[in-house]
Amino acid sequence: MSAAPVVSLRGLSTRFGTNWVHKGLDLDVAAGEVVSLVGGSGSGKTTLLRQIVGLLQPTEGTVALFGEPLFAGNRAAQKLRRRRFAMCFQQGALFSALTVYDNIAFPLRESRVASEDEIRDLVALKLGMVELQPEHAALMPAELSGGMIKRVALARALALEPELLLLDEPTAGLDPTRSAAFVELVKDLQRQLGLTVVLVTHDLDTLAALSSRVAVLAEKKILAYDTLDAIMKLEHPFIQEFFLSERSARALERGRGA
Repeated sequence: MSAAPVVSLRGLSTRFGTNWVHKGLDLDVAAGEVVSLVGGSGSGKTTLLRQIVGLLQPTEGTVALFGEPLFAGNRAAQKLRRRRFAMCFQQGALFSALTVYDNIAFPLRESRVASEDEIRDLVALKLGMVELQPEHAALMPAELSGGMIKRVALARALALEPELLLLDEPTAGLDPTRSAAFVELVKDLQRQLGLTVVLVTHDLDTLAALSSRVAVLAEKKILAYDTLDAIMKLEHPFIQEFFLSERSARALERGRGA
C-alpha cells in the first residue's frame, strides 16, 4: 500500500465575508516533492499555506498532514504533529528583540527537547547549515541584510528537524544574486534532509529551479497540478499569460539553467 500524502487537502473552501477565495479545492503532496503553488493576485496562495499549518481554518473541507487530520488527537498528539512541519514567512518574521541565536533557539526552548548546552550546539549546527558564521549569532535582526534574514528564518524553521517545509515567497525582496544563492541553499537542504517542500512564489526563476511539480491556483481551485513542462502545454488563458510570455520564457530558461 502506498504511503499517505504528506499534505492532503479535500473539498477545501474559503470565504471572507461574501467572497469565496477557494471552492472545493483538492491537493495531495507526496513525500519528497517540491511543489510550487502559483496563481494570480488574490487567488489565496498564502491563505492556503496558512491553512496547511493551522493558522487559518477553511470554511469547508479538511486538511490532513502525514495521513492524519491536522487537529486530530489530544494536545500532546497535535504538538508532536506540529513538530513535523515548519513555515518560513515572506518577511522572515524574526523576533526583533531577540538575537539571531535566540531566534533559532526559540523553538528548541519552547518544545523543551534539549538542554541549554545541546541548544548551543544545535544553533551552531543550524547556522552552518544555512551558511552563516558563528559570529552572526550575536547580531540583532535589524543588523541583518535581507538575505541573512531569510537564512536565519530558515535555520529557525529547521531547528526541530521537520519533514515538511512551507515557504511563502522565499526570494521576495532579494536581488538576483542573493535570490539564486538562496534557491541553491534550499535545493541542497531539500536533498540532504529529504524534505517535502511546498512554496508560494511568483518568481519564475525560483519556480523553475526548485519545483518537481507545480500547482496552479485559479478559478478558486487547483486548476492544474503536474510537472512544469506538462503545465506549460495546457491551453488556458492564465497559464498562457503566466508561463508563456517572452519575459516568462527568459526567466524559466534561467531557472532551468540553475
